[in-house]
Amino acid sequence: MNLDKYETTASKSLMVFEFYSIGPKGKIKKKIEFNRFSETSNVYNICFGDVDANGEIDDLAITDNNDRQKVLATVAAVAVKFLEKYPDKYVYASGSTKARSRLYKIGISKNLDEILNTFDLYGYDNKWEPFVKGKHYLEFLIQLKIKTLPLKNDEEKRKTRTN
Repeated sequence: MNLDKYETTASKSLMVFEFYSIGPKGKIKKKIEFNRFSETSNVYNICFGDVDANGEIDDLAITDNNDRQKVLATVAAVAVKFLEKYPDKYVYASGSTKARSRLYKIGISKNLDEILNTFDLYGYDNKWEPFVKGKHYLEFLIQLKIKTLPLKNDEEKRKTRTN
């Protein structure tokens, strides 16, 4: 996605990223973290928000720095970096409030064609399903698409499997 985004700094593992939101409220430090759901899970929750006085993420803070699109584009770019490093993992996202989940859904819907060129995207509506534009979701799951080589016929497929 060719959207304006902030420059980030990342931990070596790409599990933590930081950047600054810059706008009328000043320069506000933001943090993005990927947290594994369990030791055996291949799903990571993406958390982000303002950095509080203890260095923790405050995902309920309302910055109102007139740069929402740039912040969301930065978070999306970070998710791409994470999935490129860990292509067998999933990233789970849900807003800390219903309004924020709706905001994420709007952002996803605006860029859906471009997202689906590279990612498998799911929404949760009593079960995980491929994302449908216009449907009400509060939770999202994304993974890099598995790239396969186009094969001309069944004979080529059979040869590819055995060689």
